[in-house]
Amino acid sequence: MFVDEAIIRAKAGDGGKGSASFRREKFIPRGGPDGGDGGKGGDVWAVGDENLSDLSKYSYTPNIFAGNGAKGAGRLKTGASGADAELKVPPGTIIYDSETGALVAEILEHKERVLLLRGGSGGLGNAHFKSSTNRAPRQFTYGSEGESAEYKLVLKSIADAGLVGYPNAGKSSLVSLITQAKPKIGAYPFTTLHVNIGTLEFPDYYEKLKLADIPGLIDGASQNKGLGHEFLRHIERCKVLVLMIDMAGTDGRNPCSDYKSILAELELYSKDLLKKPLIIAANKMDEPAAEKNLKSFRKKYPAADVIPISCLTEEGIGALKDEIRKKCKLLSF
Repeated sequence: MFVDEAIIRAKAGDGGKGSASFRREKFIPRGGPDGGDGGKGGDVWAVGDENLSDLSKYSYTPNIFAGNGAKGAGRLKTGASGADAELKVPPGTIIYDSETGALVAEILEHKERVLLLRGGSGGLGNAHFKSSTNRAPRQFTYGSEGESAEYKLVLKSIADAGLVGYPNAGKSSLVSLITQAKPKIGAYPFTTLHVNIGTLEFPDYYEKLKLADIPGLIDGASQNKGLGHEFLRHIERCKVLVLMIDMAGTDGRNPCSDYKSILAELELYSKDLLKKPLIIAANKMDEPAAEKNLKSFRKKYPAADVIPISCLTEEGIGALKDEIRKKCKLLSF
């Protein structure tokens, strides 16, 4: 199951307590205090890991603990520091304080590290309390507690292009054609239930781009109809949006109305989405009604960047890939 939100609790390690020890070597009278300090508690770090695709691991292990510092020892030996804990998340994860909602960190790169919680400092051994009036101190201090917090993790996938459309428009078929991803394909609504990230390869240019396929939108998705529109967060970071339109008008659909409705749902989620370059993938051009509908569509939306394709015959697939690459590259400079 794809999980893009999780609540976790994390605690840094406590510092170890100091030692109350005295030198006891033979032939050294009145050896004096030699208690060492306690070790520092381990920190908690957020770390980007490109090998993770979602946050499902934290559905089963929502608690993260760093190690406690060890107790100090005689001969001024400092206790060992506690082991750090790593909160490994896929790049694109945003970390919020679950109580206040404040942004804590945003992990965008593989191996990027952000310190979340500091471990407690170690306590002082009795050697620190030696003075001219206190030659045999027995005082020591306990280590301080490590910081703790509860976080909300939200994944916003990082992809170059995002694929949006109505259920059964052919998005999953397109993804399986142009990437190595193998999404579920079926002739029924909501075949795609979670985000699929595929890689577009361009061997001639030695380049690769990531494509995010989100579940199908329907009218009223902003009111949580269908699967809602929360999945749209996964295309917020995309440079280009590809809108998949069933140009054949299957089951009485109207391509112009579908296009208008998709734009409306995108705007209801975030007006910034409509500021991105849009490519219209006019699918099902192998069907008889598609040509007539395409002419009507172009007449009504002359400024739209329309690429006629067929996932069945693979017509126009190469042209679509090239257009995606061109628009992504223009935004990279």
